[in-house]
Amino acid sequence: MTQEEVVLLDYWPSPFGTMARIALVEKGVNYIHKFEDLSNKSPLLLEMNPVHHKIPVLVHKGKSICESNIIIQYIDEIWKNNFPLLPSEPYQRAKARFLVDFINKKVHGSSVKVWMGKNEEQEDGKKELLEWSKFLEEELGDKLYLGGDVFGFVDIALVPFYNWFIVFKTFANFNTIEIECPKLVMWGERCLKRDSVSKSLPTSDQVYQAYLEFKKGWSHG
Repeated sequence: MTQEEVVLLDYWPSPFGTMARIALVEKGVNYIHKFEDLSNKSPLLLEMNPVHHKIPVLVHKGKSICESNIIIQYIDEIWKNNFPLLPSEPYQRAKARFLVDFINKKVHGSSVKVWMGKNEEQEDGKKELLEWSKFLEEELGDKLYLGGDVFGFVDIALVPFYNWFIVFKTFANFNTIEIECPKLVMWGERCLKRDSVSKSLPTSDQVYQAYLEFKKGWSHG
C-alpha cells in the first residue's frame, strides 16, 4: 500500500460500507476496494481499526478513518471537487449530523429487528420503521432530497436502508411504507437512479440472497 493510495475495507452487504462507497463515487475518488470476511478478519483490518475491528475503514495516506459518518465527513473535507456533501450553513450542518445519527441508530436498529427477529420482534421492528419513515418523510417535505435540492450526507446515510426496505417486502410483508410514505418512496426511487448509488448498492436480489444465507447459517448455528 503506497502513501497515496485510498483503500476502503468493506463488507459488501453492509449499509455502512455502502455509505462510504457512495461518498467516494460522488467525489470521484479512485480507491482500492478490499472486501472483508467478517468471520476471518484480515490483519490489515485489525491493524487499522484496533478498537472495534469493524468495517468500514478508509485508509488514506497510511492513516485510518473509522465509522461511516466520520468517513463521509472526512471525504467531504479532503476532496473538495464536485458539490459538498454537507451543508455549509452551521444550523443545517448540525441538523444533517443529527439526522444521520438518527438513521444510524434508530433506522438501523429497527431494520435489524426485521432482518433477524422472529414473530413479535419482527413486527415491532416493522412498526418502528414505519414510525421512523413518517418522521423522515416529514423532514423531506416537498424537497428533492433530505438536504434540499442537492443529494448529500443524509441521503447517503438513508438510501442503503431504503434498499433493505425493498427486500423486507419479500420476506416480512413490509408494504405499508408505500401507502403511508409515498414521498419517501419517490425519494428512494430518485436516489436509486443516481450513478453513485447504482454503482455502490448491492442489488435487491443480492441483499435477499444475503438474508437467505444468514437465515441458513442461523438455523444451523
